[in-house]
Amino acid sequence: MNRSMIHRTQASTPATQMPDPGAAVLQHTVAWRPAIGLGVASLLLAGALYSAVGTGAAGLLFPEQASGSLMRDASAQVRGSRLLAQPFAGDGWFQARPSAAGFDPMAAAGSNLARSNPALAARVAEATAAVAQREGVDAARVPSDLVTQSGGGLDPELSPAAVHLQAARVARARGLPLAQVQALVEAHVQAPLWGILGQPRVNVMDLNRAVQAAADAR
Repeated sequence: MNRSMIHRTQASTPATQMPDPGAAVLQHTVAWRPAIGLGVASLLLAGALYSAVGTGAAGLLFPEQASGSLMRDASAQVRGSRLLAQPFAGDGWFQARPSAAGFDPMAAAGSNLARSNPALAARVAEATAAVAQREGVDAARVPSDLVTQSGGGLDPELSPAAVHLQAARVARARGLPLAQVQALVEAHVQAPLWGILGQPRVNVMDLNRAVQAAADAR
């Protein structure tokens, strides 16, 4: 290789350039900008706007359900919710199924005891005996939903059989004809959803309010 060729090769090779610190900072800034914008937009759309629209639409279309399906007395005082069972003291009320949470909405849960657990068998046997004595029937007639706890511990619904078993006691305590109380029970039996999902059921909260109204109207 002659000197002229070496000179041309060296001349065509660009000199090594030092990186510009300002360009690197600029690139990092450009990369962060869309990420921050996307985060803020997602927060506003999904966290604020969607929640506001959903809550507002629910309040307009289903005002009673959106407010908790609350039950009020004649003086507009809240006495409970159709969605949550609660304990009733006295023979004049239909009783809901037992609650592992003590009917506390803040501690809603089941007992989580397996069917093979001796503690569950003992508790069910004790509850069956107590219900049989309360209703004045043989223990074999006590429906299982009167002595077992629901998964959430706050189920306000019972089977029609479990409610009819209590009708005689409620009628005696209220001084109402048994036929009238039984008619109230039948009027509150809800069919399976769409005729195929679930079983017939009675909301104890609604039924107790109807019984109270019937007693007040005497």
